[in-house]
Amino acid sequence: MSVSVSHDEFRRRLDLTAQGVEDLLDRLLEPDPLPGEIIRPGRLLEAMRYAMLGGGKRLRPHLVVEAARLFGREDQGVLRAAAAIECVHGYSLVHDDLPAMDDDELRRGKPTVHRAFDEATAILAGDALITLAFDMLADEATDPDPAVRIALTLSLARSSGIGGMAGGQMLDLEAEGRFASHGRPLRGDEADTLRLQAMKTGAILVACLEMGAIVGRADDEAKRALSAYGRAIGQAFQIADDLLDAEGEAGLVGKATGKDAARGKATLVSLLGIETARARLSRLVDEAQGALQPFGPRADTLRETASFVAARRS
Repeated sequence: MSVSVSHDEFRRRLDLTAQGVEDLLDRLLEPDPLPGEIIRPGRLLEAMRYAMLGGGKRLRPHLVVEAARLFGREDQGVLRAAAAIECVHGYSLVHDDLPAMDDDELRRGKPTVHRAFDEATAILAGDALITLAFDMLADEATDPDPAVRIALTLSLARSSGIGGMAGGQMLDLEAEGRFASHGRPLRGDEADTLRLQAMKTGAILVACLEMGAIVGRADDEAKRALSAYGRAIGQAFQIADDLLDAEGEAGLVGKATGKDAARGKATLVSLLGIETARARLSRLVDEAQGALQPFGPRADTLRETASFVAARRS
């Protein structure tokens, strides 16, 4: 599908949001306590800042901002919603890296939080980041309409909780054989793998589009189109991630690679093979871009985002 926005313009938009989120988080993670807080312990604050500042493409905030921009909403409130979902993403990375989970030593080319600090501090930093996310969404500074703030909160909670990201991480641990499933045993086939990945990775990406639509006061038809786009890029993101794990170099990717094969984990790459997975990835990009047809050229940045997700190297 032809996309009129240039790659340079897409990168400009991506970097603009990344810098806006960086600046906002830098302000939110200052030492001075907010009303209702008592003190902000220095070590905990330092670990939160280490986890959240100075790295990452900020893809999830970019999706929120670009979805809202379809409906003419571009302001600090949108950026707050985008930063909230980035805090949830950040908390998930800090906890996923722990020895009890993936036991990773590198994240974005630097030591993981539990390596740079300690495990207890990393756990608390993740806890504090997820509560900061909902603090932001509850604040009138995000949106003056309480119904909008409630809808944002519900979208993020549902996508990150037991039926979304956290539940997907549990299924991932079960798939590795860490312990027996308390429900239907995982078969490790394509259907199970797609469901697991839709929860662990895709749910938050879909929520990014939903939250942008919510702050933009989108109608139901527009929300459905954006959700379809989100589901397609969620699956595309995971295939691209699995390809990086299978073929990438740790120095370029910024984290350890080859982990899925070492753990015997079922991925679409291991199930389908690299070439078939690449073909599926290309189809998903087309599907995502096609879902944006109702928005015409004003959605071209999101169309280019789908291509970027598939082509990323880190």
